[in-house]
Amino acid sequence: MTVNRWMAAAIAAACVAGGSLAAQAPPAGSPTAVFDAAAAARFAGLALACVHQEYPNKIAHVMQSDADVKPPRGLTPAFFGCYDWHSSVHGHWLLARLARLFPEAPFAPRARAALARSLTAEHMAVEARYLAGPGRTSFERPYGLAWLLQLSAELREWQDPQAQQWAGILRPLETAAAARLKEWLPKLSRPIRIGEHDQTAFAFGLVLDWARTAGDQPMIDLIQSKTAGFYRRDTACPLHYEPNGQDFLSPCIAEADLMRRVLAPPAFADWLQAFLPQIPVNGSAAWLEPAVVTDPSDPKLAHLDGLNLSRAWMLDGIVSGLPANDARRASLLAVADRHRDAGLKAVTGEHYEGGHWLGSFAVFLSSGRGLAAAAPAGAGAAR
Repeated sequence: MTVNRWMAAAIAAACVAGGSLAAQAPPAGSPTAVFDAAAAARFAGLALACVHQEYPNKIAHVMQSDADVKPPRGLTPAFFGCYDWHSSVHGHWLLARLARLFPEAPFAPRARAALARSLTAEHMAVEARYLAGPGRTSFERPYGLAWLLQLSAELREWQDPQAQQWAGILRPLETAAAARLKEWLPKLSRPIRIGEHDQTAFAFGLVLDWARTAGDQPMIDLIQSKTAGFYRRDTACPLHYEPNGQDFLSPCIAEADLMRRVLAPPAFADWLQAFLPQIPVNGSAAWLEPAVVTDPSDPKLAHLDGLNLSRAWMLDGIVSGLPANDARRASLLAVADRHRDAGLKAVTGEHYEGGHWLGSFAVFLSSGRGLAAAAPAGAGAAR
């Protein structure tokens, strides 16, 4: 196990136990972990620089009349920064995550101040009204809504008085987002298998993690039912067709990362063999190459940096769902390491096109956020 992966697993375990990174230490003789307070400060800086930066801004805004012509801060006063709504939401998640993990770090007071500025009752009331407005049935569905629920999960799990206050303030928007998904999912007849925002497998994973934290059994049942209907019988995913030129999510790998959340390890191991039979058992890392970004200033081409990061955390997640003696684990971990290295090197903030969102993906990976979300004991709902 590399020290980066060890740190991610340790952080995930500490968060489940209500602890912090400060309570964890690398094994004796390990090299210095990359994800330390200094690395966290660099990622926090990216979010702090953008969560209240209104322009440039790309809004997906349906207008019914001239009265709807407003600047972003007038439409969504909590989540108007970071170029677009969903990036602002997961930028706030990043700040909550890092302030939770590094409570004594110099950036933590600034992160808390930014969260306090955005997460007010007045702002949440406006955000909820906006979401409910006419013509906005599909607003940020499912990607942005899933990240909103992930922000809520982070605050719910954070045993801190101020965080618990924020979780309560966020509740009306959390409730509205969950209701929007519950209304939509029964009508969704097919999965959405693309490498960008509309992908259902990635969103289902985040929503299921939130539902388990929030104790929302109807949402758990709905996601598990849809997962079974959409993905349980899938075989031979065409991984060799990936990625498209502007993907930031892998359709095949995200689906596998979802399935490990709902299947017990033996059942998941069997499903994965049929779904991705090309995974080698010899420890090779040559079976899946990291993507290369040719122009990081292009907002769509820069998506491929995010793909490397999301592939890395999803591959780690797949390993976490397999039996300990599964022969594919070494090859999965080797490929995850290659993608981790390529992805993290790209999180520089040099170009706003990537700087406004890649930090969130880097923190999700480096902090092992998804690793705490394993299938419950005896899971097997996705049959």
